[in-house]
Amino acid sequence: MRVSGPKVPEIAAALLGELPAPRTAHLAPFCDALRVPIDLGLALFFPAPHSYTGEDVLELHGHGGPAVLDALVARVLELGARAARPGEFTLRAFLNDKLDLAQAEAIADLIDAGSRAAARAAVRSLQGEFSAMVQGLTEALIETRTQVEAAIDFPEEEIDFFADRQLQERFQALSEHFNAVEQSARQGALLRDGMTVVIAGRPNAGKSSLLNRLAGYDAAIVTPIAGTTRDIVRERINVDGMPLHVLDTAGLRDDADTVEAEGIRRAEEQMRHADRVLFVIDLLDDPNAGAYVQEKARLPPDVPVTLVLNKSDLGGPIPLDDTVTGPPRIVLSALTGAGIDRLREHLKACMGFHSVEGGTVSARQRHLDALLRARQHVTQAERLLRETRAGELVAEELRGAQRVLGEITGEFTADDLLGRIFGSFCIGK
Repeated sequence: MRVSGPKVPEIAAALLGELPAPRTAHLAPFCDALRVPIDLGLALFFPAPHSYTGEDVLELHGHGGPAVLDALVARVLELGARAARPGEFTLRAFLNDKLDLAQAEAIADLIDAGSRAAARAAVRSLQGEFSAMVQGLTEALIETRTQVEAAIDFPEEEIDFFADRQLQERFQALSEHFNAVEQSARQGALLRDGMTVVIAGRPNAGKSSLLNRLAGYDAAIVTPIAGTTRDIVRERINVDGMPLHVLDTAGLRDDADTVEAEGIRRAEEQMRHADRVLFVIDLLDDPNAGAYVQEKARLPPDVPVTLVLNKSDLGGPIPLDDTVTGPPRIVLSALTGAGIDRLREHLKACMGFHSVEGGTVSARQRHLDALLRARQHVTQAERLLRETRAGELVAEELRGAQRVLGEITGEFTADDLLGRIFGSFCIGK
């Protein structure tokens, strides 16, 4: 149990009989109001500001039984504490400048990491690597902004600063800097969020078999009976460190019964939110992918599709990829696994993901959005500089870019954003 706040010394003295020496494990009974021991365990006291939250912190290490823990919580609440909200300890660490917002988010990412690669990336962000990238980009932006504002403040100078080649080179360097940070952030976001794929197609094309082959075990029921899958079957799969969220859906057809029709409706809903649809074709019965042509109207127009020509182990004509127009095609056998590796590589390529041993940091979609908005400000500033030489407008766009970058580390952060971020944390962090 962790307790944080100004009343920690008072609570520790009442609970333990004395305040433990700082940063030293102290074996002591945890007592109720009548000095009857609730538990016997280790107590550690971390005085402010040298603690996780930056406040006085008491950690109690007990035996963990539910009844004992409930009694201990009740005693601490009785002494004047209150239950922590989700993420409140990390929120207090952020508010007390123990870490910035990107580092705080990395703590949640580390807890939720679904692969070793994602965990390593989260640790790098927690150690401040992503924040350092953003700070380096901010410093380059400030240098450019300083040069622009100096030209505004000293208009009597004979040199036309806005025509200076050095200023143009600064904008070019800024663009390259954005590229580097965005590339690392995109890989980090993929390690965290991954890719969502919906497997669709006609009944008995092999959709559930494909899910099972990707998952490596029998996650979905497979039978020769059409319409076996009626609801959404979800699996989280790791592809070289990239989380792959795979959804198997009901087969698309018109003559479905009431239950299967509801499954098809849910399938269509999931496809609208996917990163990619894998449309499975029975290669033996439909080598020209006629089912895709007939069902294309059901598919969302803005979600990319890959045709998976299944059952290659049964023979039949196989169209060559370079002679086929339309969506990309992957020929495989869900039964034997032939071609599955090619599908995995295809999915990684679709998302721009590449396996990395080091250097990738944990990032979130909001970080990517902020980087995009900041770049748009800089692009607009460069356009204004080139077309109008309006220094005040250029400076304002650069100021906007700097403010947006500050949102990543929390220099400029709305309270509602903080509520959304820390509300997703587990209690105790």
